[in-house]
Parts: sequence; structure tokens; C-alpha cells
Amino acid sequence: MDLNRAFLAVVLSLVILVGFQYLFPHVPPQQAPADSQAQHAPETAAGQQAQVQTQQIAAPPAGANQPAVAVNPQARDIMIDTPLYAAVVNEQGGGFKSFVLKNYRSTIDKDSGPMQLLADKGPGSLPVLFSLDNAVGADLPLFKADKTSVTLTKEGETAQLTMTATVSEGVTVVRTLTFRGDSYLITTEYKVQNSTDKAIQASPALTLTNEPFAHAASSSDFLFHGPAAFVNGALVETKMKKLAESPVTLQGKVSWTGFVDNYFMTAVVPTNGNAVLVTQQGSEKQARTVISEGIQGIGSHETKSYTYTLYFGPKKLKILEAAGSDLAHSVDFGWFDVIGKPMLWLLNFFYEFSGNYGIAIILLTMLIKGVFWPITQKGMKSMKNMQKLQPKIAKIRERYKDDPGKMNQEIMTMYKTYKVNPVGGCLPMLIQIPFFFALYRVLMAAIELRHAPFMLWINDLSSPDRLGIGIDIPYLHGIPVLTLLMGASMYFQQKMTPTTADPVQARMMQFLPIVFTIMFINFASGLVLYWLVNNLLSILQQYLINRKNKS
Repeated sequence: MDLNRAFLAVVLSLVILVGFQYLFPHVPPQQAPADSQAQHAPETAAGQQAQVQTQQIAAPPAGANQPAVAVNPQARDIMIDTPLYAAVVNEQGGGFKSFVLKNYRSTIDKDSGPMQLLADKGPGSLPVLFSLDNAVGADLPLFKADKTSVTLTKEGETAQLTMTATVSEGVTVVRTLTFRGDSYLITTEYKVQNSTDKAIQASPALTLTNEPFAHAASSSDFLFHGPAAFVNGALVETKMKKLAESPVTLQGKVSWTGFVDNYFMTAVVPTNGNAVLVTQQGSEKQARTVISEGIQGIGSHETKSYTYTLYFGPKKLKILEAAGSDLAHSVDFGWFDVIGKPMLWLLNFFYEFSGNYGIAIILLTMLIKGVFWPITQKGMKSMKNMQKLQPKIAKIRERYKDDPGKMNQEIMTMYKTYKVNPVGGCLPMLIQIPFFFALYRVLMAAIELRHAPFMLWINDLSSPDRLGIGIDIPYLHGIPVLTLLMGASMYFQQKMTPTTADPVQARMMQFLPIVFTIMFINFASGLVLYWLVNNLLSILQQYLINRKNKS
């Protein structure tokens, strides 16, 4: 095996990796029947246990359509403004009508406006709707707010919004929202007050409705977007087309559940500590996630509280780690997560010094190349030695062409005599493949690169590079200069690299730079930049080896 074959292995491995992730998303772990899981659910306090009629958690009606809800003209819009986001809460049902992130734009265009996480399709489709019957009905209660706006201007500042609704005669729900000036976390508490003389049964549930986030992210074509949850210590992602076939139910220790793509997420964190059932249903265009607390009894003149924490914001690892509740697990680099997250940390480390993510990618590439420099050096020398032995190997092949066993024996004897490792040239490349794939995932999915400029025409490292020339080029819509430079660098690297391939294989390998160029043409420019710099460093290393061998 030689270096050219190793390059081919990279191509095939990349195609398999991208294709596998696109065709086969995370498969939800098998869930035990609700009855059996309920038996192992954490016990509530003794006082609550006495009033609970059953611990079984019932799922919402399967395949239920979104209810048509008439707009209540008395419902007001409550404005929320913080340094990080601006939101609108509607009094009808208390759902979020709008939620925009001030530090992120919808598209690369500067006049595209801030990133909007929600799509307002009417009161019944708003996220964060609370109910006592495990479903969002056609009649949403009116949550009268104690103020018309909430404004936070400083970090560390907090403010509350209290909303009160009468859901039935003698039953009132008091909702308290707590906002923070320096966090995307929102605490929402629902106090259910039963002022009647009879005990009631309720099935409290919170419904989160989402559509795909309205932002252009060409690098996310092969990456996941849809409902997700972190249940029983594992990330479960459900493709939206699966929801159109049948609902998905998850039960156990639910750290969070919500809707994610590669850059943003809206999530609900149950904080009561009770066993909950998560039901995901909808279509390819809309997903509904219901977090059910199960059937519970509320005694006469008793008040019960149900608390959730909301996270509506970016999937930035540093922010999510600070938020806790396993939200950081939403940033998932697949099989290469163990390597990917340290690389993301290094990328941000270099950015702190350079102030430019393009330069940070170059520095990270140089670091990775430096770490692998010794074994790459050894591999290149091995390839050079193998090339010197090619005339002798050709003679052995000709002499023993009718006796393959003897031929292989003689070749192996010669390798031992000259102390040459036949696979020494490709091993360094194979060792680096996991690191390439890890960095591929990081550069394709890290929100840090979204709309991050590098230089000249490259103004978004998360999108393919295109140099506009005033003429619309079909399919490309511009010249992929960086990608063409990468292909050219691979060609020159191939020309400088010793090869032990036969003439037929050598001609086939000449097409490898073309294959890579076509494959990378729609990849994020940050990934292309990494591969270009890596090629240039490899050319430098090969030049130094060739010059040393001539001297």
C-alpha cells in the first residue's frame, strides 16, 4: 500500500461517513412499555403519593392534528427584551409568539435581521403551552399578565413576569417566568391552585411546537435537524420524516427535550424530578414535543407546582456547558466526539489570540501537522526507500510470475534485508484519518464559524467559498477559488510524493485531485481552508525530504 492508495482510502472513508450519517441518523434506544417503566419511576413524596390515583403516564392521542384555535382579541402581546434576545409572549395560552437572538443574523446579509427561532402560525402552534389534560385544546386559557413588558439591560439582572389563568371553575394556574440578563435560560413555574371542595385529577403537560429554523446553512445539508432529547444518558435524535409515519415516545430520566439543528436549539428541561414521558409527533414540516408528568391528584384547596427550564439559543458548547442539565450533549460530533470537542476547544483558543477563525483554523492545522510531523516524516522516508526498491521488485515479479507464493516470499525477504516496511508509507495517513473526520464534523457544525469572515471574498467559513464575477455561473454561482487552490495543491503534492504504484494505478491516481476538488466544492470553506493548508505543509515536508536525499 502506498500514499496514493491512502488518499483513496480517505476519499472512500469520507463518502461512507457522510453517506452513513445522512441515510442512518441516530436510532432512538428501545423503550420499555410505559407500564413496566412506570413501576421503576422515582417515587414522589409520601403526601403526593397518597393523592396520585395512578403512576402510569399516558401519551397524547397518536397522530393528533394541530387544533384550530380562534384568536382571542383580548389577548395582549407581552414584550421581553434582554441583552441576548427579544421575545413576545402572547396571553392566549401563554406561548412564545416570537423569539429572536440579537447576536445572530438570519443570513449572511447584514440587513437580514436577527435570528428568529419561531414561526407564528397562530396561538395553538406557539411553543411552551401548558395544559392539565395532556393536550392542547381548541380553547386556550387567557393568561393575564401583571405587566405589558419586561426589560433587562445589565448582566446578572433578573426579572419576573406573572401570568394568571382560570382553566375551569375553581381551578387557577399562576405562571411565573424568570428572565436573566446574561443567560438564555428561562425558568417557568406553573402553580395549579384547586380552590374547590373536591379533589381533581390532572395530567399536566408542556407542549413545544417547532418548525425548522428559518436560516440558511448550506453546511447543514447532511447534518441533523429535528426533535431531539437526552434520555437515560443518551442523545436521541428523530428525523422529521419519521414523525409523519408514527409518533415517537421516550420515557425515563429526561434531562432535556426539544428541537435542534446544527446551530440552534429550543429545549425544555423538566426540573421536578418526576418521571416524564416525551411524545414527539408531527410531520416533515412541523414537530410537536409533549412533556407529560402523568395523571396526578390535586386535593381540595391544594396547590401543586410544576417547574421547567427553557433554553432558546445557540448550540455553542461553552454556553451550554455553563447552562448545565446535559444541554452540552446536544453538540454531538458523532463517532469522533472524543476528538472533536478538544479540537473545538483549540479552535476557540486560537481565536482568542487571533480574532479571526480563518487564522485559528490555520494555526490548528499547523498544530495537528506538527504533532504528526515525525510519523509523517518516517512514512515519507519509507515511501522513498520503497521507490528505490521498485526495480528489484519488478525483477522478482517477472522471475516468479508463475509462482505467486514464492514471489511474495522473495519480496518479503528483500523488505527484511533492506529494513523497509511495505505499509510504512500509508500508516501515517491512516492514523490521521480520524482526526480529519473529527475536524470535518467540527468545521461543518460549529456555530462559531457561522457567518465568520476570513479574508477577501471569504465572508462565511461555514459556507462554500464563491468569488463573484458579476456573471451567474450555473450550479456554482461563483468561482470556488479556495477549492481550486486546494485541488492544485493536492496535484503538486502528488507529483512530489514517491509512488510504488504500477503505471495503471498511477494513471488512476492522477484523477484523485479532481475527485477531491469536486467533492469539496460544496463543503464549508473552513474545511477547505484546513485541507489546503495541510497540503501546503505536506508539500513543504516532502520538499525538505527530497532535498535531504539529494544532498
